[in-house]
Amino acid sequence: MGFKSFKLDPRVEKGLQAAGYEKATPIQAAAIPVALEGHDLIGTAQTGTGKTAAFVLPILHNLLAKSQANPGKTRVLIVTPTRELAEQIHEVIAKLGRFTPLRSATVYGGVGMIPQERALRKGTEIIVACPGRLLDHIKRGNAKLDHVEVLILDEADRMLDMGFLPSIQQIIQHVPAKRQTMLFSATFEPALEQLIHKSMRTPKKISMGIEAPAATVAHALYPVNQHLKTNLLVKLLKEMTVKSVLIFSRTKHRADRVVEKLEKAGYATAGLHANKSQSQRKHALDQFRSGKLQILVATDIAARGLDIASISHVINFDIPDSATTYIHRIGRTGRAAKTGDALTLVTPEDRAIVRDIEKILGKPIEKRTVEGFDYHEKAAPSEHTHAAHPRSEGFHGRNNAFGGAAAGRSNPYNYGGAPNRGGAPSRSGAPNRGGAPSRSGAPSRSGAPSRSGAYSRSSAAGKGQGYSNSRSRY
Repeated sequence: MGFKSFKLDPRVEKGLQAAGYEKATPIQAAAIPVALEGHDLIGTAQTGTGKTAAFVLPILHNLLAKSQANPGKTRVLIVTPTRELAEQIHEVIAKLGRFTPLRSATVYGGVGMIPQERALRKGTEIIVACPGRLLDHIKRGNAKLDHVEVLILDEADRMLDMGFLPSIQQIIQHVPAKRQTMLFSATFEPALEQLIHKSMRTPKKISMGIEAPAATVAHALYPVNQHLKTNLLVKLLKEMTVKSVLIFSRTKHRADRVVEKLEKAGYATAGLHANKSQSQRKHALDQFRSGKLQILVATDIAARGLDIASISHVINFDIPDSATTYIHRIGRTGRAAKTGDALTLVTPEDRAIVRDIEKILGKPIEKRTVEGFDYHEKAAPSEHTHAAHPRSEGFHGRNNAFGGAAAGRSNPYNYGGAPNRGGAPSRSGAPNRGGAPSRSGAPSRSGAPSRSGAYSRSSAAGKGQGYSNSRSRY
């Protein structure tokens, strides 16, 4: 479906043409007419299918149609979980609204409040905000939201995951009850029901492929021992054409170590996580978009909102902790009908998550090995590994983590570090349970982080925008 059928304001159509938009995606084709009519809307669709334009285009059109209403006031509030998402939405608004007089501004933590205060006090028409910083401005009297006509809750499931539900409920109390509310999400979880019940009026529901990755993404697993992951990653990169690769790490410290290793291997690489300042994060993203950086190593802070069509590969250095997060991660490639690859380095500890992912995909994921890679290399003493216990033999022993089968026999995953090529399975050198975190909170023997460094799900929001301060591993 072409955009002409929506009969948008000519200035918005001109912006669409300049931005290269030609055909509406399924979520856009379904959502735009409903939003144009002013209905409340719940939209769920796969990550990377154009949800942002699905609400930005109706907003621009309707604001222009009522251009004399509430001049000099904030008329649209878009609430989103992370700075990166806020910036991306802001960029889409600027791109599609470039031939209109409408303005937008971002409000999030990690940067100075004064420019944001000016934008709020001037009554910028569209405000794109993260919950914590917006509440700071509300408490200081900077944000006047009593003329808001449209409230957008973007990536609502992610905001709930980050503990923002109380903050969102507070924000809703500051906008008029008579308004249009649109909620967009990559997945639809039961926890959203409470929010919908309290904030929306008989919403129209549009669902496009919930919890399913785009068909344009190819998936593969690379079984490997924990201590060999970095070496395998380098070997893997050497065998592919590296132009634009996004790598996900479970923790910010591990992300930094991967960046250091890849830079030594000669790749232009940068990290993206909560320990980086906003200017550092923006610079890294700009460099990555422009092609000056070949590789970006990120924690899940980047799993949503990175609309970079050129990403050819997403590599999970660490498998995520849920199948849903996997979908959000790999949604960074194969966007806008382009093809992409999602590669995941896996250890025996990852079996349960792999099964969950395969259930969503509806088929097993291909398992691959890299020719010429030494899967039997022992961990260096500095990595604090130890010989495998005879009853817990890592990848290759009889009582391995995948149900007691020796590698290459009845184990359905055959995650043994090296492919079984007829030789006897190795019984030494494998780290116990792949370097799983210790239950006591102390670092595991292979150097993996303890559970005390886990991601904070507290509802306290502020400058950290939902991440705990120095203890956050993201």
